[in-house]
Amino acid sequence: MAAGFKTAEPLEYHRSFLKENCRPDGRELSEFRTTTLNIGSISTADGSALVKMGNTTIICGIKAELANPTAEAPGKGYIVPNVDLPPLCSSRFRPGPPGEQAQAASQFIADVIESSEVIKTEDLCIDRGKLCWVLYCDIMCLDYDGNILDACIIALLAALKNTQLAEVVVNKETSVPEVDLEKRQRLHIHKHPVGASFCVFDDSILIVDPTAEEESLSTAHLTVVTDEEDRLCSVHKPGGTPLSGEKLQECINRATTRQREIHKLIDKVLDSVKTSQ
Repeated sequence: MAAGFKTAEPLEYHRSFLKENCRPDGRELSEFRTTTLNIGSISTADGSALVKMGNTTIICGIKAELANPTAEAPGKGYIVPNVDLPPLCSSRFRPGPPGEQAQAASQFIADVIESSEVIKTEDLCIDRGKLCWVLYCDIMCLDYDGNILDACIIALLAALKNTQLAEVVVNKETSVPEVDLEKRQRLHIHKHPVGASFCVFDDSILIVDPTAEEESLSTAHLTVVTDEEDRLCSVHKPGGTPLSGEKLQECINRATTRQREIHKLIDKVLDSVKTSQ
């Protein structure tokens, strides 16, 4: 009976749970799904991480390449994020060029990298005006069940903390860069941005970490990104119904708590990786 009700009236089905301050999967309204993290899973990448939030699964691989700095920023390297939502992760996505959601996610990640200053791009410069590192951050969704933005930020941050760059010296006589793959240095991570995503039901009920079904039935989406100093890095709200200042503050408070939880999780996993090496 319940399965038929869910199929025929999905919104009413969800409302019957929300009235009792819980959700169909048993979570409370402000409860995140279990988050697991694996670091260094891609041996061919310079840094990598795999994140699972409930069924949502995201993998991030980072490849570092040498390039010429841009004329506008001769003393800086650059970071190029790309989010891929292939048909493999959900039947809602089609083969071919990136869809609107994938492009919007890539732009959101690029904005978070810039606004949070997770890495200072000056650190990626090797020889001013001549040589710098470019970090290609490929983020792929393996299983889509809502809230990919939070999972993408966690995967990116964990992969950056796992990235090691080879030592590069520019030969003064020949001006040719000499790469020493034996000597590697970790990236200096300046800030630890973490996202918390919310959905609004019936313009008033706020839920955290929505599943794909909850996202499709909601009236508004919101993602808040904060760092370890409780600094607000980004607020992303693509349309939908308006939110009161009080509700927004509630989201920011929950996001700062989430930042501490994920920061602790990443450090714990990194420590276990170092111990096993």
